[in-house]
Amino acid sequence: MNEQKTELKKRHNFLDFLYWNLVVSVPFITACIAIAKDSTLWLLVYIITCILLIMVIYKFYCTHCPHYIQSPKNTKCMFFWGVPKFFKEKSGPLSLLEKTVALLIPIVILLLPLYYLLLQPGLLVIYFLSVIVLCTTLRRYECKRCIYTQCLVNCAEK
Repeated sequence: MNEQKTELKKRHNFLDFLYWNLVVSVPFITACIAIAKDSTLWLLVYIITCILLIMVIYKFYCTHCPHYIQSPKNTKCMFFWGVPKFFKEKSGPLSLLEKTVALLIPIVILLLPLYYLLLQPGLLVIYFLSVIVLCTTLRRYECKRCIYTQCLVNCAEK
């Protein structure tokens, strides 16, 4: 099969942001529904925890990204659009701590609702299928053309 060489994506647009956040919303909303059926309090804890963990990723991981660095005052990337640049940008490679944060926090976010999802096998299936779709779609359409060479999952041709 003759594959075309893919151009690197130097800038994201607002439609990229909408698309990727809609894709991410499927497992998130599925988890929220599973938790809400059992406990409104734990739903609130889950949402607040996710927000806080995403802000940790934003600080330790995203501040190295060219999309963060190129944006003057507000981030313009596929996951964060219009979010103020709260943290100082950092050029250069990720430290061991930053790599650990980048790997562990998404795993924690994925595993947080597991107890409630196990109580509802139908939602568990939807959750894991939507996470698989998210990961494979990211890998196929973004990681192959990403300019963030320090990213642990970047597979763009050098």
